[in-house]
Amino acid sequence: MPAIDVPGIALRPVADSDETFLACLYASTRETELRRTGWSEAQRAAFLAMQFNAQQRAYRACPDAEFLLMLRHGEPIGRLYLQHNAGSLHVIDLSLLPGHQNRGIGSGVLAAVLALAANAGKTADLHVERHNRAQALYRRLGFRTVQDHGFYRRMVWDGACRAAHDDPVQA
Repeated sequence: MPAIDVPGIALRPVADSDETFLACLYASTRETELRRTGWSEAQRAAFLAMQFNAQQRAYRACPDAEFLLMLRHGEPIGRLYLQHNAGSLHVIDLSLLPGHQNRGIGSGVLAAVLALAANAGKTADLHVERHNRAQALYRRLGFRTVQDHGFYRRMVWDGACRAAHDDPVQA
């Protein structure tokens, strides 16, 4: 597959030495949720380690997957995990550190992924938590909800979708 080009962002394969950063990134994605638990710091840390390791094992089991680290000015700021299927490009995960969110980086990376899919004649798809605010971004980029699995929604971009189309599954 051709490289994903996003101005100001470098992408490189994840290395074993990135494990600590990836664990911290994962923890940042669960911070708001875990604040409400009332757990001690030790309980949160144990839970996060268990969940991070389980997620990593599940992601690593995906065939034809590409695990990329996003860097800005040489510093890691996020991750992009993709699965290359015959007719689609599946976004397994796109996560950014909180300080790099809402700056157009995620939308730029995702737009580059969609361009890659379009150039290959593929669709793109992803799963998103029902209450994740990123759904608004996905809709703006032309994704539509095709399945609702309760906690998660599956969204698909086929190059012909437009944000003006209504989702068949309502919030």
